[in-house]
Amino acid sequence: MNDKISDKDLKDWKNFISNKEKLHNKDYKVGRKTNIKIRSLDLHGYTLEEANSKIYEFIRNSFFDNVKKLIIVTGKGLHSHNEKNPYISKDLSILRYSVPDYINKNKELMNMISEISPASISDGGEGAFYILLKKKTKF
Repeated sequence: MNDKISDKDLKDWKNFISNKEKLHNKDYKVGRKTNIKIRSLDLHGYTLEEANSKIYEFIRNSFFDNVKKLIIVTGKGLHSHNEKNPYISKDLSILRYSVPDYINKNKELMNMISEISPASISDGGEGAFYILLKKKTKF
C-alpha cells in the first residue's frame, strides 16, 4: 500500500475541507411525520381466562379508539406453575402460546387486526408480540 498522497488528492481534500456547503445526509428520510397511537398490555400474573377476557376488551377498545399498534406482553412462561399439574399441557397453558391462539380463533378480533408479529427485544422479545390494527371504517 502506498502511504504517499498524490498532489491531486491533496488538493481535492483541501477543497473539500474548506468548502462551507452543507452535505446532503443520505440517511435522512424526508416524509410526513406520523404519530401512530400505540398501547401496551402486560398480562403477567393473569390466569388464562382473565388474559383472554382482558385481551378481548383491549383489542376492541383500541380498535374503536383508532389505535394502530398494540404491544402485548405475555411473558415467556418461565415462572408458570403449570408443570405441577400433569393434566395441563406444558405449552398450551402458558399465555405466550394460548393468547395468540385465542386471538387467531376469534373471528371478531381477527376482523380488526391486519397483522400479528413477534416483538423486538426492546419490547419484550419472545415474551411479547405486536398487533397492528386495521383502520376503523365509518358506517
